[in-house]
Amino acid sequence: MLIFVRRFGFILQPALLPALLLPIVVSGCTRTPAQSVAASRAITAQQQQEIEAARQQMELIPPPSKTRYMAVKSLSTWENPYLTVQGGMVTMHVLLADANTSALGQGGLLRPLGARRQDLNVRISELSTALNAIPENSWPYGRVVAVEEAHGIPVSARPTVRRNVETVIKTLSDLGIVVYEWNDSGRS
Repeated sequence: MLIFVRRFGFILQPALLPALLLPIVVSGCTRTPAQSVAASRAITAQQQQEIEAARQQMELIPPPSKTRYMAVKSLSTWENPYLTVQGGMVTMHVLLADANTSALGQGGLLRPLGARRQDLNVRISELSTALNAIPENSWPYGRVVAVEEAHGIPVSARPTVRRNVETVIKTLSDLGIVVYEWNDSGRS
């Protein structure tokens, strides 16, 4: 089959057509990656600014007191916020500070500990915002958060949960928060 081109006055062979179009196709694709690289750099710079702003807010909380949080043997007695990492989200457990500063009746029938505990489901991408929303008096051990994997997850979901744990640990480290990784048998 021959293709007639009247403008140039010669005949193109079908086998030569892909060879002639290849440089045009390759050169036409060179600008797209440059634009996407610039856009991704702008997004990365914006994310860095958000992380830095969140980190500055977290610096209002004092540094962690290792002697206080290392003595905790169970998450039920953990007073700082702790995170349970799941497949698509993080459950943030926060113990709000007691409004009554008197030791009289503390933890009893009129002032139960469980009434002050809040469990919030948060997207991993919004974790830094959620942590900054926790009041300063809910951090009695300082800037330290216990992190645990969800219990009873299927074997097929364990790699996803582990990747999410690593993402959460990186986010906490970026915010200047000490991570206290908790496993099924207790402390790590």
